[in-house]
Amino acid sequence: MARSEAAVEAEGERARYRRVVLKISGEALAGGQGFGIDPATVETIADEVAQATRLGVQMAVVVGGGNIWRGNAPAAKGMDRATADYMGMLGTIINALALQSALEKRGVETRVQTAIEMRAVAEPYIRRRAIRHLEKGRVVIFAGGTGNPYFTTDTTAALRAAEIEAEAMLKATQAEGVFDADPREHPDAVMFEEIPYIDVLRRGLQVMDATATSLCMDNAIPIVVFDLGVPGNILRVLRGEAVGTLVGDGRRPR
Repeated sequence: MARSEAAVEAEGERARYRRVVLKISGEALAGGQGFGIDPATVETIADEVAQATRLGVQMAVVVGGGNIWRGNAPAAKGMDRATADYMGMLGTIINALALQSALEKRGVETRVQTAIEMRAVAEPYIRRRAIRHLEKGRVVIFAGGTGNPYFTTDTTAALRAAEIEAEAMLKATQAEGVFDADPREHPDAVMFEEIPYIDVLRRGLQVMDATATSLCMDNAIPIVVFDLGVPGNILRVLRGEAVGTLVGDGRRPR
């Protein structure tokens, strides 16, 4: 069960956000192996999410499936796009179950909710039930995307963040933040500390797809883009430290 805010403050800990959605790509779960699920990486992520719950933060997680299947690649080679996307959604459920197992080994109560009904392994996504789980201190892992093809898991994360009234969306990536150019191709690329939503859209910056960014902008949900590979970064973001890039109205919360 989540600790009371008074108990958290009494121990000198203070979280910036009350409720967040953490978006983790499937590729991140693969670790250095590039494909499949790297147990050590999942364990590390679970450690940080468990620590976040002890800060009193209500944590929802959206996982991608790119470590198992990326629908756009087979679709480009002739496979029906809708079928390829549904296959990708199933991959997210595999990842969600792996993360759930790691969290529960750490004593964290967890529920997996999926947009594709699969009652033998997960609950169906029900907004009010998800919020109730969060209020009880459980980590809710959203899988199965939106349940519809042609939508990314970034869009899923933005949609779920709006639905559960999250105070921020944490976009965990393999980059330090948002740059004005691809730092892998341009060594002199500059990272933004803060950038408005509209500038991300106008400049076509690779934060996440335009639909996801627009959803966050329309619902005033700040996006924090940071490097998941740096130990402790999730907690630093939750404490309000200046980590990565803040996408929002141009002002970091104080």
